[in-house]
Amino acid sequence: MNLPPAGMRFAAAKVPEITVWFWVAKLLTTGMGETTWDWAAVALGPVPAILLSALGFVVAMALQLRERAYRAWVYWFAVLMVSVFGTTCADAVHVVLGVPYAVSTVVFLLAVVAAFGVWYRAEGTLSMHSIDTRRRELFYWSAVILTFALGTALGDLTATTLGIGYAGSIVIFGMLFVLPFVAGWWTAANAVATFWIAYVMTRPFGASVADWVGVPASRGGAGIGTGVVSLVALVAIVAVVVGLEIGGGRPVTSVSSS
Repeated sequence: MNLPPAGMRFAAAKVPEITVWFWVAKLLTTGMGETTWDWAAVALGPVPAILLSALGFVVAMALQLRERAYRAWVYWFAVLMVSVFGTTCADAVHVVLGVPYAVSTVVFLLAVVAAFGVWYRAEGTLSMHSIDTRRRELFYWSAVILTFALGTALGDLTATTLGIGYAGSIVIFGMLFVLPFVAGWWTAANAVATFWIAYVMTRPFGASVADWVGVPASRGGAGIGTGVVSLVALVAIVAVVVGLEIGGGRPVTSVSSS
């Protein structure tokens, strides 16, 4: 692995420790991102919703990049805004430009593969624990944005285009989310690879759950309402992040060789 000069490095990785609460918060943000965009697109209109999500994304990333160390609320605010903006990008490509989900899914998949390829070629690692320089942080967030867009398009592809529905998508992506953990426990599978596979799957899994709870019964959901789901998810995210800020989710201070 190529280690950067000491003067270019942060004191610690600018990402949280990977615990069960990391995955809980990640799933909550994916669900909220999906329903927030759905609600905003209807309540405000697609164009204002796109502009607001882009503004929120820019503000969140500016706050995150300004920090010299991991801070729970800043990091998770960035993840939440990436979730909303990633959903916006994927849905706007379909709704505004008319690109089929099958096409956008393939395009976003190729973009994710390319992003990881460039990142690995430049840094020699894709490990979460190595996000300790500005360049690696930019690689990281670029990949995260693309994984959110890919997951959104993939979830909509199965739920709508393929006719599997939200409930069926929950089962499919729930299994695909758990599979990397099983592989990591029972095999010698690469830890970095299993992490990123699970990370990508959180998006369609969490979004499918949120959609199923929020959308009307005519669309195969429980009909609670996307606004309500977003609000409940926000409260849950705040509770988890407060817990992480107080005592958990500390950044890793050593660089992994993975």
